[in-house]
Amino acid sequence: MNTGQRSAGVAVRVGTSGWSYPHWRSVFYPRDLSADQELAYYARHFDTVEINASFYRLPQREQFASWHDQTPPGFCFAVKASRFLTHMKKLREPAAPLQRLLDSAGGLGEKLGPILYQFPAQWSKNLPRLSAFLDLLPRTVRHVFEFRHPTWYEPDVLDALARHGCALALPVHPALPCARVVSAPFTYVRFHHGATGPRFTAEEIADWATWLAGQARAGVDVYAYFNNDVEGYAVANAESLRSRFRGSGVG
Repeated sequence: MNTGQRSAGVAVRVGTSGWSYPHWRSVFYPRDLSADQELAYYARHFDTVEINASFYRLPQREQFASWHDQTPPGFCFAVKASRFLTHMKKLREPAAPLQRLLDSAGGLGEKLGPILYQFPAQWSKNLPRLSAFLDLLPRTVRHVFEFRHPTWYEPDVLDALARHGCALALPVHPALPCARVVSAPFTYVRFHHGATGPRFTAEEIADWATWLAGQARAGVDVYAYFNNDVEGYAVANAESLRSRFRGSGVG
């Protein structure tokens, strides 16, 4: 059963970053579940997932289409852009790799959600290169940017994102810069690591739930993904955040 929630027509989606983890056996997946059944099982519990495998190697369009077919109507995939584009090229000559990404991810059809561009922590602000890239992005797809160097968190960068309808990703990790700024009709949070360990505390979840519920009430779509896969914490934290949303009247 899908568990997506809506507040006055606003999408509120909570899931995990990736779904194929051997250490989730007996924590989330039944021990005897075959690997090729994991996505379908996952989709009975969550209505969205962030594809991380595409960062390391861009799958063929047929693979994306297969994932589409394994999930129910209304499911949503976020897709992490290839590191070739974001880390190796750092947005140099981006037209061809961007088109490859869009063509392949297009296999998800109507289930394609935001595309995430995560940049390396060592790469400081380069507004001309970012602006040229933003001009290439189709408005038919949502785009979100995760910056890991603090120089990107400046008004001219945020203004550029806003002009193109792109979101600033909010990476939650003690070692990463994170500003609760909304630059698009949607916000996108990536929960990497809690303040004191990989698992987020109830207090941390409650704090983010309050803020995100407020955004949803203001008409902002919410995407939230937990990347703390160790010990299955991502699943438990995602379920906790969802429960908090319901408790706050969102959904």
